[in-house]
Amino acid sequence: MRASGRKTICFFIIALLYSSLTPLTFTQVSTSLEAQHRSQREKSICLVGNVTNLSIDAVKGGLGVTFTLRNTGSVDLANIHIELNVSKSFFIRVKTNMDIVPALRINESIDIPIQVFGISLGILRPYPELTICVTTPENIEKKVQVTTKVIGFFTKIMNIFFMDEAFNGYTLFSPEYSTMTYLMDKQGNIAHSWESQFIQGLGLSLLENGNLLRTVLLYDNPVFISGGVTGGVELFDWNGTRLWQYNYSTTMHCLHHSFEVLPNGNILLVGWEFKSAAEAIAAGRDPSSLPLSELWPDHVIEVEPTGSTEGTIVWEWHIWDHLIQDFDPTKENYGVVKEHPELLDINYGIEDANKIRADWNHINSIDYNKQFDQIVLSARHQNEIWIIDHSTTTPQAAGHTGGRSGKGGDLLYRYGNPKTYDAGDVTDQRFFGQHDAQWISEGYPGAGHLLVFNNGEGRPQGQYSTVEELLLPVDENGSYYLEPNASYGPDEPVWTYTAENPYDFFAGYLSSTQRLPNGNTLICDGDHGIFFEVTVEKKTVWIYHNNLPSPFLSHVFKVLCYAPDYPGLRNLYL
Repeated sequence: MRASGRKTICFFIIALLYSSLTPLTFTQVSTSLEAQHRSQREKSICLVGNVTNLSIDAVKGGLGVTFTLRNTGSVDLANIHIELNVSKSFFIRVKTNMDIVPALRINESIDIPIQVFGISLGILRPYPELTICVTTPENIEKKVQVTTKVIGFFTKIMNIFFMDEAFNGYTLFSPEYSTMTYLMDKQGNIAHSWESQFIQGLGLSLLENGNLLRTVLLYDNPVFISGGVTGGVELFDWNGTRLWQYNYSTTMHCLHHSFEVLPNGNILLVGWEFKSAAEAIAAGRDPSSLPLSELWPDHVIEVEPTGSTEGTIVWEWHIWDHLIQDFDPTKENYGVVKEHPELLDINYGIEDANKIRADWNHINSIDYNKQFDQIVLSARHQNEIWIIDHSTTTPQAAGHTGGRSGKGGDLLYRYGNPKTYDAGDVTDQRFFGQHDAQWISEGYPGAGHLLVFNNGEGRPQGQYSTVEELLLPVDENGSYYLEPNASYGPDEPVWTYTAENPYDFFAGYLSSTQRLPNGNTLICDGDHGIFFEVTVEKKTVWIYHNNLPSPFLSHVFKVLCYAPDYPGLRNLYL
């Protein structure tokens, strides 16, 4: 066949496809179904009592889209009206053979298939958005917006937004292999973005004045080469102008992972510090556990920003000042580990040769409690969270007395792995490579509790992730209870998110979580670039599959959600 003939046939097929795939609109659906509605209303069951609830439980892709409708109320439902609408695409056609559900009994559910056909890959045009709206004569209405990628009859779901159940905020994230930081709405639309010359925005925060603070990877440190390395932080205004950059990267120390902004505007930063083999051995470290002849214990600095590239360290805390060991009796810190849970055993974990590393603690998150003036740290390689006193002076933080707690810089509380202080065995371990330990904000459901993403790496029951909410054993003064000859509680979380099939959800090393104002919990499966939001009943009401900077480089360390009325978003509405 000649080329001109093939072109004519292709043009005819495209024209035919285009004419047949005109998207349905709410108006078209409503008009065509009205007659059916009147007929089916006359045949439907009668309702008795008060209608309480209707739920769209799940939305799945594949050959079209299927959603599950469930009567979660106390009486039977009738005449449930289904409407469909497609936007952002001229090449998609959708329809369902069930425009009316005549009856749905109490606790009954029904799967409703939606036929989808067309071509939309999100290359030349945005992904199409399918809105499913179900209503009852009693004015119960549920809406779900589904963003899809369509090839013929096959539909891949990119984003699901349960519009009346998810928290309608803006999500801030910075892909790990990108110089960009994005602010995105729940429909997956990028509302704003910032560009840096650096990658590695692990820690990030949108400040109340609209400025963006993020960590940066400087690529300038020959010593501290490990996962989570950064070296600096930078501050941008809303328009993308860099206002401040602070580097803390030498052969003796280097920033890594995250930060926390204090109420006074100062910034808490986490860093490694270099200790030679001689220094480690002098502190009681077993010499056989130093294969690299160095150790990188963690420390925290509080920096007051000054100028455009300067900062003053106004407070600091070092885990190196709070060690104990039972290996070398000639050293000053020799003692009984179990009797000193406030100190860290410098030799913990050395029996596992596969885990001996210079990056000893690997603190991957930091958070601040204004009520108690305390800091919580997530020490991944100890599988623990630590709480320390921030009310101390720097000299007090290096010692064992002083501050609001009277305990100086010693650990006030620790949880997750009592083996670290000889108060338990492997069966007592609760955390497995955890991330993002944080207090739930005041005024939010669960306020004052601690929320932790428990990655599950090395979990004896198998590798799966959970998000856990802890009610800490703390009194009104910020003092933590420890029963004599026992480990710190609680015994169990007050709330846990686990996937219905636990092994379907596993993020081994990139992850975050956040409690939202409506009580939902935001979760980042950073290994796979998936963000999702669950209710207290563990229903997923929002899910987003990241494709930035590309479908193959979609990893994200942390996401944060901001309410529409958050002061830092005021520029969105100007």
